[in-house]
Amino acid sequence: MCTAELTSWLHEPNSQRFPYEAVIRAYHSVGKHFVPTDVLKLLGEARAVLPGLHGPWPRLRTLAAFLDIALDKSDNRYDYPTYLALSLLELPTADDQLEQASFARSRCDRLTAQLVADALAFELAALDEQTTLLPKMRPVPGLVAKRVWHGLRSIQPALARMALDGGLTAIEHADQARQACAVVYADMSLTERRTLQLSILPVHTVHDEYLFLRVLQAFETTFALLAIHLRGAVASLTAGEVDRAMYFVTSSETALREAAPLFSMLATMQVESFRTFRQFTEGASAIQSRNYKIVESLCRRPDAERVDSPAYHSVPEVLSRVMAGQHMTLDDAYAQACRSGDLAESDQVRLAAAMADFSTTLVRWRNAHYRLAVRMLGDATGTGYTEGTPYLAAVRNIPVFATVDSTGRVRSRST
Repeated sequence: MCTAELTSWLHEPNSQRFPYEAVIRAYHSVGKHFVPTDVLKLLGEARAVLPGLHGPWPRLRTLAAFLDIALDKSDNRYDYPTYLALSLLELPTADDQLEQASFARSRCDRLTAQLVADALAFELAALDEQTTLLPKMRPVPGLVAKRVWHGLRSIQPALARMALDGGLTAIEHADQARQACAVVYADMSLTERRTLQLSILPVHTVHDEYLFLRVLQAFETTFALLAIHLRGAVASLTAGEVDRAMYFVTSSETALREAAPLFSMLATMQVESFRTFRQFTEGASAIQSRNYKIVESLCRRPDAERVDSPAYHSVPEVLSRVMAGQHMTLDDAYAQACRSGDLAESDQVRLAAAMADFSTTLVRWRNAHYRLAVRMLGDATGTGYTEGTPYLAAVRNIPVFATVDSTGRVRSRST
């Protein structure tokens, strides 16, 4: 496979000459779950020499992240973040400086457009018989057409904000998707292109896993944006900056609503295909999504039984924050602002309405997730050692806020 290239590199290791292409070809040819032990051994040796390497820090960081992701199964630490290669995507985080919150939208627009465009490019290349990547269980052309349509819908708002939608003139969706892919690719930096290349390591060789990975990465991008924007909303409301708080709440709702077509895109996965590759994803589950739990815990303080459940035990760093009360929630900030008398009644009403809109959209997202899981999983257990769809059914209607209900009515101001 890639043993010769790795052996040669180990004789003279250099972060700028690592044989990424050869390693990726080896992984793609069999799937991460089936990579031969001799390749894994050489990759482990490559990781061991990293501390002694010199070179540009971004290149070293990328190589270290890639090797950790490639070796997650052999290290027995495979999970949702490593399956999705999240460390390579360098998403905004809830710990970023709040001064960066206003710029997170553009970063996430770029990444979402790139991830979805890459998925579309793969679908079209397979349709045109221009790729041998992940050759098993190819979808029929009609199914690809549906994927293309929903993928285009999901990135059109981002393309518009990036001013990359002006040249999309084709009538046929496939041709329009080809144009969109070309425009997005031309706008990417070399670093962004390398990130896309390295962040797709399926566990199997089933075609639909490519779509699955890219859509989940796009969802993580959305929730990373929500996390920093909700922090911005809390900080703004605490400082009495109502209009700025409104901006962050409404932009969060917009981002989540714009991501909805991704569920329609993902729903085109073939059930048999999904069940084939998911046999080898045990240990990686969306219940381990750090960004989702941060968003949930920024909206309101989770109930005690929710905290003491697999949902939060699966993300121990978020659990620690919640238990330590390290951040104020939007619920807290709204209740305090109402009690203080500093928030005009008209501002209370419009903030409550914005929070209600966000709540409705998030519950709708949860229900879409549940319906898709029922279709794909049936009664099967989850891959994160959870009970699967019964778990999703139980948590999908948990109130998003304690102070405001889904109609915008204030429940209580004593919270």
